[in-house]
Amino acid sequence: MDEKIKGKITLQALIVMLVVLVVVSSLGVTNMLIASKVAESTRRSLAEKVTITSRLVAESAVVRDGLSGKGPEKAIQPFTEKIRKQSGTHYYITVFDMKGIRKSHPNPALIGKPFQGGDEGPVLAGEEHLSTAEGSLGVSIRYFTPVFDEEGRQTGAAAVGITLKQVETAVDQSRSIIYAGLAAGLVIGLSGALYLGRRVRRVMFGLEPHEMARLLEERSIMIESTHEGMVAVDRAGRITLINEAAARLLEKAGIHGPFTGKEAESVIPRFHLPAILEKGEAVVDEEVDVNGFVFYVNSSPLKVEGRVIGAISTFRDKTEVKKLAERLSGTEMYAEALRAQTHEFMNRLHVILGMVHMKNYDALAAYIEEINIRYQDSIGYLSRRIKDPVIAGFLLAKMSYSVEQGKEVVLSEDSYLPDKKDSRFTHELITILGNLIDNALEATPIDGRPVTVLIESEETGLTIEVKDHGKGMDSPDEAFTKGVSEKGKGRGFGLHLVNESVGLLGGTIQVLTEKGKGTIIEVVIPLHGKGENK
Repeated sequence: MDEKIKGKITLQALIVMLVVLVVVSSLGVTNMLIASKVAESTRRSLAEKVTITSRLVAESAVVRDGLSGKGPEKAIQPFTEKIRKQSGTHYYITVFDMKGIRKSHPNPALIGKPFQGGDEGPVLAGEEHLSTAEGSLGVSIRYFTPVFDEEGRQTGAAAVGITLKQVETAVDQSRSIIYAGLAAGLVIGLSGALYLGRRVRRVMFGLEPHEMARLLEERSIMIESTHEGMVAVDRAGRITLINEAAARLLEKAGIHGPFTGKEAESVIPRFHLPAILEKGEAVVDEEVDVNGFVFYVNSSPLKVEGRVIGAISTFRDKTEVKKLAERLSGTEMYAEALRAQTHEFMNRLHVILGMVHMKNYDALAAYIEEINIRYQDSIGYLSRRIKDPVIAGFLLAKMSYSVEQGKEVVLSEDSYLPDKKDSRFTHELITILGNLIDNALEATPIDGRPVTVLIESEETGLTIEVKDHGKGMDSPDEAFTKGVSEKGKGRGFGLHLVNESVGLLGGTIQVLTEKGKGTIIEVVIPLHGKGENK
């Protein structure tokens, strides 16, 4: 079926047409099978009635006496009319003697005249029989019964019949009941088809099958193109969906598929999906260790009309997330440093422009010389102590940024850092220094005492010490917990990143703080091995 036809015939119309076709076909076959049987049954029933009535008339004393001469012959007509009316006006009853002369008839004018039809011969010979012949009332079905007197001599016969027209009328009435039933079945079938079509359309959110297929295809493409791992489970906790990224990450952690259809608790127990299904609450940014690989996991229940029908987890390798965070953090720090330097540079340009307008060239030359000497002194001071150009540039930018904030960052004269030519080490060091200096500057009031930074490199390892004279910490033990901060909600990530970077480098952290006097944070990074963060 092409798109043009799909657009013309909706699913609802197709369902209605198919159901109506099935109902009409079923009713047609039913009519063929039943109608003929009903017609035959009606004819047989009418034949049985005329047979019974004919025998009843032939056995009656009034007819027997009337034909034998023991009773009045005129009594036959009222008696047969009474029976005819009781049996139904569509019947006729005729009594005639051995010469075929009628003694009773529905039409009194025909009494005394010969019987018509030519089929009365067998009954005058004493035999009962059923016959179809044309009489005074037209073609009819009639049953003949001989009449005998008390001595057993035949004195005449009784004929009870019904015209074929009346038979067909009775058959048509029986068929009309069938047709009424067929019509009712068709109406019910059509109503059911319309309801089913609307119900299916509502279940499918008003979409046609080809639209559902396209959405499913797009959904599959989107899920598979997602870089994050994605695992979905049903209400029973069985895995119903897992994308390629999830399979790749789990195989990296030593968990191999196939996964679909398995219990999530047996495959990824640390994701706690059964608990999500039970509580119906989402878990955000949970760190989960799977066979030594740490993932950041976000889990959420799937609800339809307020009822939990499943759950879904998305997760990424912590290493990848951390690399991205480092890149973003470093970029943000570089941008802040450049902005600070730009602001300072613009201020100096304004001073130079003012001196030019005032034509105070001697003072301008002296001012430029002073700036140059101060800048060269700063660069020289840093370059002699910090041999890593990236770290040196970063510290220079932080110093400029602190000046813009009305504060000061000072590098201790005892500092020394060789160029390790290790980009990973440099990135971790920027994360440690940047967050420690930022925290110290935030704790330092404007025009307060400077933040001191000490970087010492010895044979046993590297020591970093950042000292401020701020208000101190209330809970130093919780300072490195993710999301915990004395600055309010949405903070508490800087020292957490410091703690992670120090852990990756195998170092230790020590915090000395006193309320109202300040804080000293010391980081020691050994040359080999992992330490413990304190």
